Amino acid sequence: MTTERSRRGGAATAPAGRTATPGSGIPRSLVLLLAAACGLIVANNYYAQPLLPDLQDTFGVSSAVIGLCVTLNQLGYAAGLVLVVPLGDLVSRRRLIVPMLAADAVILAAAAAAPGAWALIAALTLAGVTGSVINILIPMTATLADDTQRGRVVGTLMTGLLLGVLLARTVAGALDELAGWRLVYATAAVLIAALTLILYRKLPDLPVPPGSSYPRLLASVASLVRTEPFLRRRMAIGAAGFAAFQLLWTALPFMLAKEPYGYSPAIIGLFGLLGAAGALCAQPAGRLQDRGLAHTATGLLLTAIVASWALLAGHEILALVIAGILLLDVGVQGVHVLNQARIYGYRPQIRSRVTTAYMSAYFLGGSAGGALAVTLYPWLGWPGVCAVGGAVGLAAIALWATERVRTAPPAETVPPTEPAEPAGRD
Repeated sequence: MTTERSRRGGAATAPAGRTATPGSGIPRSLVLLLAAACGLIVANNYYAQPLLPDLQDTFGVSSAVIGLCVTLNQLGYAAGLVLVVPLGDLVSRRRLIVPMLAADAVILAAAAAAPGAWALIAALTLAGVTGSVINILIPMTATLADDTQRGRVVGTLMTGLLLGVLLARTVAGALDELAGWRLVYATAAVLIAALTLILYRKLPDLPVPPGSSYPRLLASVASLVRTEPFLRRRMAIGAAGFAAFQLLWTALPFMLAKEPYGYSPAIIGLFGLLGAAGALCAQPAGRLQDRGLAHTATGLLLTAIVASWALLAGHEILALVIAGILLLDVGVQGVHVLNQARIYGYRPQIRSRVTTAYMSAYFLGGSAGGALAVTLYPWLGWPGVCAVGGAVGLAAIALWATERVRTAPPAETVPPTEPAEPAGRD
């Protein structure tokens, strides 16, 4: 039951380590701590991007090999979403979160001390797996929040996450300029270790949900994807958007490090600040969903992604590069927000599995985009990257254009009652 204290500010949450009642409220101080946690954890997935030219010089490997730092990190994150995040429905979330963060700190320290390129790639792949803990933290926080604060709480955590994505490249470039790329991962390891201790002391627990086994839970995610065309369409559009995003940000440092620019990692990292445009569009995109304009807005945002690659093709003019980055970030983040808002039209009992399915496809798309970038850039250069980016955007528009013919929103396709066994739509 929600108490009067929780309605006034969420102060009724149980002390650290104690079992809290779902919906009992969460204090503002803990919300801000968890928002910072989301930013610090997600940043580990993006530090490598402005460092790629420096890492290539350090280890003397090809751009395709060093690009695996980005590609396999994203694949690791996707693997964590599929194999680890569902455990939050079976075991104590607090006892899952703290060990995952401790492992993350150790892995980041190993990355800082990596003796060769393949050791670094292996460490960052494992960091992707442990970094998926974000998708346990956010649903846990939403469950702790009461009905009057849940939207604000989730919005605050998503702001922290987007700031982590936004600032990671800038911070990595600055630290690399100061003392080399190893300082980036050493600093990250210290920050995650400190975060682990703080959350161990501050994080309450939730009752362990009764019910299914681990294999059955995983099977139900696959069944949901197989039987829900609307979800599959959102997964494909989201994957295409994040593929375009990673294609840009993985290839961009190589282009900016060469003539006519010849920028250092610190300057390349500053380009990450342009991602603020994407972060600022999150709330307006959500309001378009509330007004029933999600389908039209998605089409316009996908068109913006295609147009951004046309601007980026004029890479010898810095203003066109900046405009292209801004437009692509707005398009990708806007589509992602709308996709998430629309898949939450599914009934609450299956939203965690819907999230697992969608986010897994999203990061698989990002992994593919990073792999394309490091493959295409040495072969076809920046024009080839832009051509493939535009083609990915056009494929997403084709999916969007046929959406109303082939699929319907979840409210129309999913019956309101939960079946006794996870079969069919569940």
